[in-house]
Amino acid sequence: MDPDGPAATADAPSDRILTVPNLLSFLRLLLVPVFVWLLLFAEADGWAFVVLLVSGFSDWADGKLARLLNQSSRLGALLDPAADRLYMIVIPIGLGIRDIVPWWMIAILLARDLLLLASVPLLRSRGMTALPVTYVGKAATFSLMYGFPFVLGGQLDGLFGDIMHPIGWAFLVWGIGMYLWSFVQYWWQTVLVLRQMPRVGSPMPRVGG
Repeated sequence: MDPDGPAATADAPSDRILTVPNLLSFLRLLLVPVFVWLLLFAEADGWAFVVLLVSGFSDWADGKLARLLNQSSRLGALLDPAADRLYMIVIPIGLGIRDIVPWWMIAILLARDLLLLASVPLLRSRGMTALPVTYVGKAATFSLMYGFPFVLGGQLDGLFGDIMHPIGWAFLVWGIGMYLWSFVQYWWQTVLVLRQMPRVGSPMPRVGG
């Protein structure tokens, strides 16, 4: 059997562009300005909430379909996290402008991401591009991705809004706490990398006499 044949590369990311998961990721990106318009200009909170639900479902579906249909691609590996990051910036800022979420909470989220971004040159100096994602980091993103839409849903009238409001804030409080803890984890990992790995281009230490 040829080790470099189809069986060996079936699961490798491809260079395909027009795949179902990629189309879903494009849809999520296109929904960002729609969400902004509904939230800030039309103040149609119900429809803005629906847009976030559709975006959340497509986020789940694109990863699932990429595995089921064997349509993992290099473009998808870039689009999916880019869409996640864009939503994690746009949603809290939009909710802050509407005075639905306090600005100090938004400042914590943005400061955390900016400080992690500042660590990238340090990692590159050691030949790394990124640190492995931690379980706490994944859980924090999960909580925030649910918390913000639920808090928005809490602005709706009736029983639905009454139910969504406490659930959304519970997710946000847990998410913020885990977001900060994951920041501590990532920075400690960065410190270990700087201590234990040589700078790129520096001579390796000699072993023996």
